[in-house]
Amino acid sequence: MNVVLWIATGLLAVVALVGGLTKTFIPKERLAAQHGGEWTADASVGFVKTLGVLELLAAAGLILPAVVGVAPVLAPVTAACWVVLMVGAMITHGRLGQPAFVALTGVYLVVAAFVAWGRFGDYPLVS
Repeated sequence: MNVVLWIATGLLAVVALVGGLTKTFIPKERLAAQHGGEWTADASVGFVKTLGVLELLAAAGLILPAVVGVAPVLAPVTAACWVVLMVGAMITHGRLGQPAFVALTGVYLVVAAFVAWGRFGDYPLVS
């Protein structure tokens, strides 16, 4: 089970890293022109960049506690926060009539909930 949790954690970290880098460093206008980025048209630049930074922190929070051996509880806390973020993403994409993105963020939500469940439960990270 620990291996499955690590695979799920790694996948989430990659998704968070790519999303975070994209939102942080690609101009909002370019994001809005991309498929799936339509939500940024009505969002402020600050909001988009804040989400990007939060996603970068999520990528770090999922992996770094195990790498540096400090505060292992941060990994499941980060996964639980990711669940909340994905609820917001699902609502946003739902309002825009994007069922494929609702489904995709739903998958991320389930994977994050699984990681939070496992790391808070019987398979915690140990420092």
